[in-house]
Amino acid sequence: MFPLPFRATPLFAAGFLLAGCFGEDGNVALGTIERDRVALTATANEILVDLPVAQGTFVEAGTILAQLDPTQQQAVVNQARAEMQKSKANLDKLVNGSRPEEIAQARASVASARANLLNAEASFERYDDLTTRGTTSQAQLDSARASRDAAAASLDGARENLKELEIGSREEDIQIARAELAAAAANLETQETILSDLTITASRNGVLDSLPWNLGERVTVGSPVAVMLAGSAPYARIYVPEPYRVKVKEGDSLEVRIDGLDATIEGEVRWISSDPSFTPYYALNQSERARLMYVAEIQLPDSASDLPNGVPAQVVLP
Repeated sequence: MFPLPFRATPLFAAGFLLAGCFGEDGNVALGTIERDRVALTATANEILVDLPVAQGTFVEAGTILAQLDPTQQQAVVNQARAEMQKSKANLDKLVNGSRPEEIAQARASVASARANLLNAEASFERYDDLTTRGTTSQAQLDSARASRDAAAASLDGARENLKELEIGSREEDIQIARAELAAAAANLETQETILSDLTITASRNGVLDSLPWNLGERVTVGSPVAVMLAGSAPYARIYVPEPYRVKVKEGDSLEVRIDGLDATIEGEVRWISSDPSFTPYYALNQSERARLMYVAEIQLPDSASDLPNGVPAQVVLP
């Protein structure tokens, strides 16, 4: 156990061991050839129905690597599309307004109500005259008056209904319909995105390194379905000893020696850590801090694209 506080990364043990090699190799930093690992994860608990590409195959971005069962999500998409079409039809109905047949029917209703009112007024006038003469009862006159008033109210209602049809829909109703259509369209887009995510495609050019799930298995959300080694050319991940840290910066060109190759390769420093891989608090004294290691990545040229991962490499430091 190391006294607290200390900082550690998953690579601190390798960096600590490499510190012992530093004395033998002089100004050489040790490491391995690596590529960026890209894990393409599942977004739903679905069955894996297709694996069209074999492991170890070089693929380009956009290539289909795996297919999850889309049946259930396709039904959701179809429902969302139907809801959007329903909202669009409702908006079109409000914007277009009433049909000519509806307006003609309303006008006919106004004419019928007007005729009924004329008839009711004539009946009321007759009963009023008869009541004055004393040949009919007051009740009959009151009934005629009520019929006249009802006919007048019916005429007013028919006229307002015709006016409403001729003016068309309220602007507020149209705005509501537009908002409902926008919401339905957004929901459809979301569901289509979820559906497309069930098709696992390569996000970058690279080699399909592994397929953790077998065909027919139900994958879990967030688990890797395909793992790629991205990029055409690899990089060397090395450990820079503390005395050389100030001499190495991003953009520097360094000589890379790879086991199995006679010729050296010139690479460029694409990244170097600002923190050492392993830092116990007592390692900062003058006698121990030379053992600190800083992880760096040296990008190799495209001519080194055939190099396999994991091969030991040595980088000559300035």
